[in-house]
Amino acid sequence: MDERLERYAELAVRVGANVQSGQEVFLHGLVEHAELLRALTRQAYRAGASYVNVVYSDQHVRRAMIELGPDEALTYSPEWLKTLTRANAGNAMLGTSGNPEPELLADLDGERVGRATQFELSEIRRQQSVDNSVNWCGVGAPTEGWAHEVLGEPDVERLWELVAFCFRLDEPDPVTAWREHLDRLDARAAALTELRPDALRYRGPGTDFTVGLLPSARWGSARFRTASRIDYVANMPTEEIFVTPDSRRAEGSLRSSMPLSLGGRLIRDLRLRFEDGRIVQVEAETGADIVRSHLATIENADRLGELALVTKESRVGQTGKLFYNTLFDENATCHIAYGFGLPYSFDGEPDEGMNVSNIHVDFMVGGPELEVDALLADGTEVPLIRDEEWQLAA
Repeated sequence: MDERLERYAELAVRVGANVQSGQEVFLHGLVEHAELLRALTRQAYRAGASYVNVVYSDQHVRRAMIELGPDEALTYSPEWLKTLTRANAGNAMLGTSGNPEPELLADLDGERVGRATQFELSEIRRQQSVDNSVNWCGVGAPTEGWAHEVLGEPDVERLWELVAFCFRLDEPDPVTAWREHLDRLDARAAALTELRPDALRYRGPGTDFTVGLLPSARWGSARFRTASRIDYVANMPTEEIFVTPDSRRAEGSLRSSMPLSLGGRLIRDLRLRFEDGRIVQVEAETGADIVRSHLATIENADRLGELALVTKESRVGQTGKLFYNTLFDENATCHIAYGFGLPYSFDGEPDEGMNVSNIHVDFMVGGPELEVDALLADGTEVPLIRDEEWQLAA
């Protein structure tokens, strides 16, 4: 376990965030993730970090704030935390995910859970994304609680095996395997960018949806480069190609195909209806109140910020497991996000059709029955995904 943990942390530090010699590093994770955060710290110093800052969060502290705190606490951003977040600029950051108690907040008021967002911190991070000033990466941290949610028993070893498979640690040379994998995704993204579709059409169970695209946006993978020309992989694992859509053009109905773990609650069977680019109706088996709270209290949360395409080649999808962790689950199948758009979808200044918001929530819509077509400006329909297989030559 120790050797695998170190290899995992090394891949996250050297390929994911790609920590540079002399950089300060910022690590963020739950208290239950301490073992991985310690390994990331060791590997960051081995990569030449000048200093490693570790910031722990506690979901039970968050629960107490939502349940018992005053209204103003829900959106409060402490000055020390804003200062710390601004210090990310020009440096490296890694975050861990994998909620050991995904439904810890299930019995709380969903409207308050939905409003519990630190908007000032979100704005700082969004600006850093616009400036492309941070080489960062998010990775999963296996725990007994997360294992119980995924496997029905607290078998951390089995969960580690799944995570290692998704991370390509079974390859003789994981670094080379990742480079080749990202090359394939980049080729697919380039082919779709070259096609220049005007819109995408989604059809499947409960889904009949059309969303416009921006002529200046390009499709990409999670392989990024900072303004100071440091290459990094934002999410590991990653299996997607994605783009920022035209937030003004979205019509029809979307239905999620997998539960979404959001803010300590599970959103099941999410159904959204769009008119003139905006979400006008929200239904769900559970958790609709959280999404409605986002739309009611956060500016432009009712518009879309990302479209992502994933095929059944995905290692996450091949496990056949629901991870109850968006970092993993969004890479199992096609997904869409409401909230802020991705400024790195543009070579220059973002198009005015890119959504600007202080929230970004991915939900999964893919599956064997989902069909995705590119709609060209002349009315031609080009199949992109059938039976979770890529159709466009690339």
